[in-house]
Amino acid sequence: MPTPAALRCSLIEDHGFIGNTATGALVRRDGTINWLCLPRFDSPAVFAALLGTDEHGFWRIGPTVDDAAPPADRRRYRGDTVILEQEWVVSGGSVRVTDFMPSGSQPAQVVRIVEGLKGTVAMTSLFRPRPGYGADNPLVTRIEHNGTSRLCATVHPDSYWLDGTYHTVTEHGARADFTVTAGESVTFSLTWCPSFNRAPDMRSPRAALTRTAGFWLEWASRCTYQGPYREAVLRSALALKSLCHPGGGIVAAPTTSLPEDIGGERNWDYRYTWLRDAALTITTLARLGYTEEAEAWRDWLLGTLGRDADRLQIMYGLGGERDLAERELDHLPGYENSRPVRVGNGAAGQLQLDVPGEVADALLAAENAGLHSSRDADAMLCALARWTEERWSEPDEGIWEVRGPRRHFVHSKVMAWAAIDRTITLLRRRPSTSTDELANWVELREAIHADVCTKGYDPERNTFTQYYGGRELDASLLLIPQVGFLPPDDKRVIGTIEAIQRELSTEDGFVLRYPTHDETGSNVDGLSGHEGAFLACSFWLADDLAMIGRVQEARELFDKLLALRNDLGLLAEEWDPRAKRQLGNFPQAFSHVALADTAMRLTNCGAHLPGQRDRGPVGVLASARP
Repeated sequence: MPTPAALRCSLIEDHGFIGNTATGALVRRDGTINWLCLPRFDSPAVFAALLGTDEHGFWRIGPTVDDAAPPADRRRYRGDTVILEQEWVVSGGSVRVTDFMPSGSQPAQVVRIVEGLKGTVAMTSLFRPRPGYGADNPLVTRIEHNGTSRLCATVHPDSYWLDGTYHTVTEHGARADFTVTAGESVTFSLTWCPSFNRAPDMRSPRAALTRTAGFWLEWASRCTYQGPYREAVLRSALALKSLCHPGGGIVAAPTTSLPEDIGGERNWDYRYTWLRDAALTITTLARLGYTEEAEAWRDWLLGTLGRDADRLQIMYGLGGERDLAERELDHLPGYENSRPVRVGNGAAGQLQLDVPGEVADALLAAENAGLHSSRDADAMLCALARWTEERWSEPDEGIWEVRGPRRHFVHSKVMAWAAIDRTITLLRRRPSTSTDELANWVELREAIHADVCTKGYDPERNTFTQYYGGRELDASLLLIPQVGFLPPDDKRVIGTIEAIQRELSTEDGFVLRYPTHDETGSNVDGLSGHEGAFLACSFWLADDLAMIGRVQEARELFDKLLALRNDLGLLAEEWDPRAKRQLGNFPQAFSHVALADTAMRLTNCGAHLPGQRDRGPVGVLASARP
């Protein structure tokens, strides 16, 4: 069975992801689940070996071995689902393990089905739950009831029920050794419930598999994009849907503290609902034809924000919680010794002026996709616009959540402009909107626009800058033409695109967010170390190149970015151009949003893959300034 070193030595992209939209798990190639939070994405992990060793919790099912567990020979998702299949070919035969989380499952559950494909294979299930992010050693007991035998691991207030073939309780958890022959199958399920509740009902894993496959296949069939990049777009859409909680909140990623700099401190908890990231997710899903998620998110927004924009935060818990106090888990050594491991996120208290702009753009995109209008949503939109009116001229921490001094970030001002612009667009559709009210918003929009063009642009270098009065560049400036702030053929836009491509690109052509160090070598964002190329920014560059007519170059960059996905089509947040590996939390909504958006843009401008053709209409691109 696996040694501690074997459990730790895996790349971020070596993992697959399964989920039920309320939470999710990472599954390694060797059949190890080494990250799982129950019952929500932001609950404490019961398996946390991803951020430590086997002592911090895992569950492996795979061929019986004496040393390091072998990786699967093949793996894939079952069609257009998030049901993961991994297959091993060993001396005695071959075997498949199917992992999934039943859709709509209450309480939360993980199901694992072992199927013999050829010959006879000896298998082992090694179960080591460690709730509390690997800190707690639960009481594991056997429960005999009505002729069945179940294991229950308990640390109040949670319990974890393991059903399946007979496990022997060990000092560290439980173990089962069994064989499977061709045509046979063995099923396992792990079910969470509050420890003070009665035992959860035993359910049929096979029936859950059929139901879950049907759920995902039906959802995928409603994707309106039929262009040449459909496989990549649909896999990204499935990843995004997996991060959309049934209550309407959307997490940025299902993990915490996967590093942006291996061995460094750039490790953050992404298991919360950023208004920006959620809005971008909804905008993309709406363009792909999905409005149910948009409605659920809008209802979540109304319940979380109401009309009280004065208390606006940039992120919330999945249930709308405001207290996301950041703390460090000292007992976890971190992924590849990247410390600290953090839970909570101190950025929740930052000022980020761009947020109302992304929210307003998402509301507009959802309505353009067919979501009915809402008076309450209009009132919330106007409250956010008034908040923007009062604060847009202040310095902030910006889109990248720097932990250095506040500045007048150009992207923040551009998105403040977008917040007012989208508000005007939506209010013009409402017969009750007064002419005077619209005139006031138009005047404000023009004032912000003039301010940015005057203070955020360097005429000597023909480029916009990261912040007013600065000289540094920032990849978020690539969004200036995409949100309609200026047209793509404006010389200032072209100059900015070319400056970013020249000064912020790696040798491979991927894009850094911003220089992490200034000319003196000091860290400009308040953090030590460096980071990789930011994948969303690299997709933005492909977008901009297409918008200024360099379509072939855009397509080539997009193809290179697609090649960075793992074999399951998944992306983390960043790419390490030196080590050639993925970095950051995984899978990352921001990256998959940008992938789908770029694919739609390239399809709209006729940039097709070789040997393929457009098979139908695609989603609508972002609204532009009227």
